[in-house]
Amino acid sequence: MTGVWALLAFVAVIIVWNAVFKRNIGEAMILGFVAVCAFAVVGGTEHGGSAWSAIGDAVADALQEEVTFAGLAFVFMSYLLSRTPVLDRLIDLLNSVLGRLRGGPVYTATVAGGIFGAIAHVGAAVTAAVGAVTVPWMKRSGVRPELAATVVAGGAGMGVSFPFSATMFILVGGLAAQGIMQPDEIVAPLALAGLWCLGYRIVLAWFLVRRNGIEPVAEQDRLPLRRSLRSGWTSLLLFLPILVPLLLTRGPLADALGGYAGVGEELKKPVRLADGTALAAQPYAMSDVISLITWIPVLMIALVLFLGRRHLPRTASGWWSTLGKAAPSFGVIGITIVAAFSASNVLADLGLASQLEAVLASLEASSWIMAVAIGVIIVAIAIPLTASATMAAVGPVAVAALVGAGIPAPVAAAAVLIFASTEGASPPSGAPIYVAAGIAQVDPVKTFLPLLKYYCLPILALGVLIAVGVLPV
Repeated sequence: MTGVWALLAFVAVIIVWNAVFKRNIGEAMILGFVAVCAFAVVGGTEHGGSAWSAIGDAVADALQEEVTFAGLAFVFMSYLLSRTPVLDRLIDLLNSVLGRLRGGPVYTATVAGGIFGAIAHVGAAVTAAVGAVTVPWMKRSGVRPELAATVVAGGAGMGVSFPFSATMFILVGGLAAQGIMQPDEIVAPLALAGLWCLGYRIVLAWFLVRRNGIEPVAEQDRLPLRRSLRSGWTSLLLFLPILVPLLLTRGPLADALGGYAGVGEELKKPVRLADGTALAAQPYAMSDVISLITWIPVLMIALVLFLGRRHLPRTASGWWSTLGKAAPSFGVIGITIVAAFSASNVLADLGLASQLEAVLASLEASSWIMAVAIGVIIVAIAIPLTASATMAAVGPVAVAALVGAGIPAPVAAAAVLIFASTEGASPPSGAPIYVAAGIAQVDPVKTFLPLLKYYCLPILALGVLIAVGVLPV
């Protein structure tokens, strides 16, 4: 159980160093990573390889993660937007339409998370697409930066909560191979489960708006729609960096481009589940070729450089000064992301998933206790792993355990996917947390407790209620 103890030590070190000693999250994450590395050096890795090689590979992989680039790119994008009036004009437009509604930006971010989640299915991409506009809008409307980042990161799990994500196909592929259920049996239960999760988030938005005293935008701060359109219509172009990658990766245009370029002619490496089951190799799609979380900030930065060119430096020394002012934010976000993903990689080498899978396979209890226990284990695995990796590691075993407790297989599969959808709201390793924090320009640690309290634990509870039939699907 080395991996389990290493995970507990990782979380404990971060909490103590950050909450007790009041040091910054970057330092805490580095020390947490060192603690995990100590377990690898002393106890060895799961397959007996060199601990130092595993640690080196973990850091190298973390440095090459696209989320590392995306988090830093969003920090720079947000800084550029703050130096130009481009986003202010777009927010004036949005306030002209929705400013009368109390908490309008919060509701918009919540519903948009559900819509984009049903389309994009990748947590960090959902956060990037929704947060690029709604986070600055929330901040301008009086929402605290950490709350804005929490709302957007908390919506990231909607990508797994609705049907047809890669995570869903990994799970049902393994279940079909074992004869537990047919792939199409999951669609309706998961769609209803996703609606339950979206409904909870809307109710939560209502609660957060009132608890935090978020009021409608004052009438004197709302421009007439015609006037805001006349002065800021070009700011609507800020939606293009979001729409263009989406259109190129999803829908008929993406299918046509993929067919023309022959993207689907090559097959991906088959996914192999923890029990040895190999799923059928799937063809590549445009979403595998074009990364939303890479291209949204890149296109947004390019557009802001063009639209805000009159308000940005025109000399090398001016740009050097601008980059220097943004540097502190790069440091905290960058170190935090690299340490989090490095620790996750080492935890995987320590065999965390297989150790928790063994615990799952040995469980025998009533449906309520089984649902709670399996939910907690999956949420724990989803802290260092992605939802897809979690399903490949323990998904079929978890569903089989729930079926053994008398829960119908499609319902059990939907509940397990809801458990796994907490990956985006599970600190300290959830990629959407750092994307949202980068956009909001806020210390990620300030979102950790709210994410656990408002999203991670309640979604876990929803999954349990779905599994035992209290919430019908």
